[in-house]
Amino acid sequence: MDEEVNEEQTTGELITIGELAGRTRLSPKALRLYGDRGLLSPAHVDPRTGFRRYGPDQVERARRIALLRAAGMPLARVAEVLDADDARSTRLLDAYWRERRAEHAARRAAVAYARHVLTGDGPAPYAIAGRDVPEQKVVCVRRHVGAVELPGFLAEATEVLFDHLRQAGACLSGPVFAAYHGLVGEDSDGLVEVCVPTQSPVEPGPRIAVRVEPAHREAYTALARRDTGYAAMAAAHDAVGAWLHARGHARGGPSREVYHPNWATASSPDERVADVACPFAPAPGGAGAPAGSRAEPRPAAVDGRAPGGRG
Repeated sequence: MDEEVNEEQTTGELITIGELAGRTRLSPKALRLYGDRGLLSPAHVDPRTGFRRYGPDQVERARRIALLRAAGMPLARVAEVLDADDARSTRLLDAYWRERRAEHAARRAAVAYARHVLTGDGPAPYAIAGRDVPEQKVVCVRRHVGAVELPGFLAEATEVLFDHLRQAGACLSGPVFAAYHGLVGEDSDGLVEVCVPTQSPVEPGPRIAVRVEPAHREAYTALARRDTGYAAMAAAHDAVGAWLHARGHARGGPSREVYHPNWATASSPDERVADVACPFAPAPGGAGAPAGSRAEPRPAAVDGRAPGGRG
């Protein structure tokens, strides 16, 4: 009898899911979802009817969930923010919003480039030049990735390769580059190979290969910091490909992005930080590409920072 009274008193202090929905403007369906995900577990669930009841203090938590969801935050990150202390929760929110702003800027650039293509204007104007690249030994990591995973993979692979060189006491002999063996997009995962040149003795490791990149001639265009968003990089790849096609040159290897040492540290939007390039075989009887200077790589300590990738 006492247990029944206590049960009655306890549930009497709680509010129903309908009352909680009214106070927070969240639907009962959403509240059930948050409960099932552990974000807003009911204070009491009637064992016979399954009716859910909530404590008065859960109203504020539900409101915070509603605010974060209105900002588009995924539920997993909502939980992380709510479970953090005040200072850290604010930092997490700020970090999330920086990511969303970067994504929005990348999509805005993609829309602008798509409009450029749809109007039939052809590839965006880029200054294309040619250069000879000597044979070089590279340590590399390969993985199939989509557009979303690409920036993280580029950064992760570069750090793995730098660490491998450090452990071997090896030095860089040229800029890091990523070779694109397949299309990387929203709906396709292409094979991407991150390569770090070195002239030092080095052995393969777990997931790490060592190979020789053949000497070749390549067409390339230089990119400033402002032009390294996903859409701008895609436009540069298209421009290099169109340049080769217009002159009848055959591709001699996968397109690539060459990241200069200042990729992560450039402060000016006009500073050159990368090249988009593609090896090619000159058309039979053709004059080939405009002459470019041969860049002789110089050994450097392994203290560079990983490229962040497109967008």
